[in-house]
Amino acid sequence: MSLIPNTICLFDVDGTLTKPRNGITPEMKDFLATLRTKVELGVVGGSDIIKIKEQLGENCVNDFHYLFAENGLLAFKDGSLLATQDIKKFLGEENIKKFINFVLHYIADLDIPIKRGTFVEFRNGMINISPIGRNCSQQEREEFEKFDLEHKIRSTMVSVLKEKFASLGLQYSIGGQISFDVFPVGWDKTYCLRHLPEDQYKTIYFFGDKTFVGGNDYEIANDPRITKSFTVTSPIDTKNFLSELFYKQ
Repeated sequence: MSLIPNTICLFDVDGTLTKPRNGITPEMKDFLATLRTKVELGVVGGSDIIKIKEQLGENCVNDFHYLFAENGLLAFKDGSLLATQDIKKFLGEENIKKFINFVLHYIADLDIPIKRGTFVEFRNGMINISPIGRNCSQQEREEFEKFDLEHKIRSTMVSVLKEKFASLGLQYSIGGQISFDVFPVGWDKTYCLRHLPEDQYKTIYFFGDKTFVGGNDYEIANDPRITKSFTVTSPIDTKNFLSELFYKQ
């Protein structure tokens, strides 16, 4: 079967292809494997490649035509490494040290119900910050998400950092249940689009759950190169949209 020409579907991971921080279900994996014979598929996640593999499977770089970890700063095409980028070169060690020191002091003074460990995770293309700590359990994640919705812990912290480090040219994106990402302006999920030649991809569909202002899908969902973006609430929602797009009689 020939692929639909000049077309690709791009997917967020958490809340779109999987439940937050859960693995992809066999049913969803089979559905995408069949769809892959009809149209090109790509994944764009804010997490590093290790975490994406934990959710989508060890062989996921071969399951999609494109896989973009850390918003595309680590890019794979047809299972092979395509490109890499590094935040250390962009910011410099002195600025990184000042930023992380401030973050750790801020979190130390935060009055929230529980704290665990791994509050700052340094990645190739971004710094991930979690007020509760990434070592929390799934139940603790869900409890923090509810607490954060009411008390605006993450959004308040982002506002403070934006003011304190305005000169660094950083962008902040709240995603998932417990953390937010920090990266240079323009290094959001739209970064992955530079790996998709405009003359080759005329139609790009994007599927994500955090398409609201401040969410980590917002910029790409509203990018002019995106033909249509779909705001989803679960993997089942994603599957329903895809069925409507590609299998409706």
